[in-house]
Amino acid sequence: MIDQSVYGPWAVVAGGSEGVGAAFADQLADAGINLVLIARKPGPLHETAARARAKGVEVRTLELDLLDPAALASVRAVTDGLEVGLLIFNAGANSYGHEFVTADLDRVQGVLDLNITAQLALTHHFGALMKERRRGGIMLVGSLSGYLGQAQISVYSAAKAFSRVFAEGLWLELRPYDVHVLELVLGVTRTPAMERAGLRMDLPGLRVAEPDDVAREGLRHLADGPVLVLVAGGTAETAERRSGFPRADLVLGAHEASKRLLPAPS
Repeated sequence: MIDQSVYGPWAVVAGGSEGVGAAFADQLADAGINLVLIARKPGPLHETAARARAKGVEVRTLELDLLDPAALASVRAVTDGLEVGLLIFNAGANSYGHEFVTADLDRVQGVLDLNITAQLALTHHFGALMKERRRGGIMLVGSLSGYLGQAQISVYSAAKAFSRVFAEGLWLELRPYDVHVLELVLGVTRTPAMERAGLRMDLPGLRVAEPDDVAREGLRHLADGPVLVLVAGGTAETAERRSGFPRADLVLGAHEASKRLLPAPS
């Protein structure tokens, strides 16, 4: 059970409406931690909030696109005055897949702004408050995509690599203040976003993680940073393979595997 004295009484979950984010919300509510849930889609957001409230915790919701330049101000309007002991940044996503040299640079910038700029803004704000209180936790939800370059999502993969290395440095900076930092690395996970993308998760031999298992493992190991590669779904084994050499062979092999996951051409 997550320790309220370390990570409570409030947690902020960015991307807290469905899939892994909803699983975090459910399990934090089970632990009696109040929630601020941030997401773009009002329907899933309010469904998750209602489920958490039914467990007896207080919940505030914020319908927000984190690409909005005023996003941090909007978050502060809801959270200033609350004692936030845990930040979970689960909002990163590949919002634009395209070959880089022919891509729309404004849309490429959007991928960076969501996965890097928004993450830094929330981490900077809540991390400073946690350092002052000398307790708390910051979880950045990462991806196996950040372990090697991939065609069509080269910028997203690079952003996820940034997140992992950033978490390691932040972990070093905040550990003297008893603020725990964890980059939680996900592999293929059965989420609504993955389903909407049409990924073929029924392939023989493919190991797929479930959101509840991902959230449970992440919360259990919050103090075990700086990086946790999930056992769920075989993610740790894949990350170890992708960390080796020669890089050309690894990148080409992963590229072929990724193509099998994509929807079959119509």
